[in-house]
Amino acid sequence: MTLLPGPLQEAWETDWQPVGTGAMAGVTAGLGLLSLVALQSEPGWIPLLDGVNLVFHEAGHPLFGILGWEPLTILGGTLLQLLVPLLVMGSFWLRREAPGTAAAGIWGFENLLNIARYVADARAQVLPLVGGGEHDWADLLGRWGLLAQDAALAQGLRVVGWLGMAACWVWLTWRWHRASHA
Repeated sequence: MTLLPGPLQEAWETDWQPVGTGAMAGVTAGLGLLSLVALQSEPGWIPLLDGVNLVFHEAGHPLFGILGWEPLTILGGTLLQLLVPLLVMGSFWLRREAPGTAAAGIWGFENLLNIARYVADARAQVLPLVGGGEHDWADLLGRWGLLAQDAALAQGLRVVGWLGMAACWVWLTWRWHRASHA
């Protein structure tokens, strides 16, 4: 039964490329290093990676602002911050390259740790903002009547972020195990 348009259905049915031990070790080492830095640095800020994520975040505001709806302009930073790793992951997925898919998935879920940091700051507003503008999440949570839940929402994002990164690694380990025992 075909559920997806032609090229997507074909990509779905195509076998994955085997995962080599070197690729598995590389993603594992990368995730281990990312985890160590995340746990030892300022919560929700991994210097190099989140600096790149911030560029995508800031680019998202004017990009989604083109659509002319103010809440989407505000949310656009977070959306693009999540969309870029998702597009990279999709590219690897379509090529059936599991290490790249898992690494991009880990990047996407790591973004949730950074977004959680921003959400948790909605009431306090102590984080330095690029350009000194309005606080996206204070504005959005205020509009939605959720400002008092900023800490709980942030904690939920952190949990999903860590679980998602772990799930990407487990999925890659499963693909590696299948390839090494085929």
